[in-house]
Amino acid sequence: MQHEKVEKNIGLMGLLIVIVISFGGLAEIVPLFFIDDTTKPLKGMKPHAALELEGRDIYIREGCNTCHSQMIRPFRSETERYGHYSVAGEHVWEHPFLWGSKRTGPDLARVGGRYSDEWHRVHLLNPRDVVPESNMPAFPWLENAMIDGDMTGKKMKALRIVGVPYTDDDIASAKKVVEGKTELDAVVAYLQSLGLILKDKR
Repeated sequence: MQHEKVEKNIGLMGLLIVIVISFGGLAEIVPLFFIDDTTKPLKGMKPHAALELEGRDIYIREGCNTCHSQMIRPFRSETERYGHYSVAGEHVWEHPFLWGSKRTGPDLARVGGRYSDEWHRVHLLNPRDVVPESNMPAFPWLENAMIDGDMTGKKMKALRIVGVPYTDDDIASAKKVVEGKTELDAVVAYLQSLGLILKDKR
């Protein structure tokens, strides 16, 4: 009889569904906040340096993360091609996460050190100069766009509030570090920083 009442009252049924899903979600999600593997950075990991941080923001601004994922799944087909699968500990300081699922281009989670700085520069200015079959757009404006650095220290301060361990010295020197650098320099620095902690562990 009680079951019949629920079935005939769509509002009550909707409320009960929401309650059940909420409890189920909490049971799955809350424990992750207390597991070191998902909340602690990997040993030896450092937050992005000032130039890398600016490069990451440009990478997002230009929409690179809409075609390139940064999440290697634990399947042989992926680890053979890209390297060690992604783990939560290497992303604890990422705001926002850039994991993604779309791969118009290859995954970039372990691209750091795979190619030279010059290769990346040429690839960003005209991808077909190094990969003739590439359908990636060129980004020639990055070569002449200078970074002023006025916001770099402020970004670091904001990230420190959410747990990224930037020091006062990091913040104070941020503008000087990026002074005279182009957006192209910054994106290359960011790409070269990706995935180095677990790069050689298969």
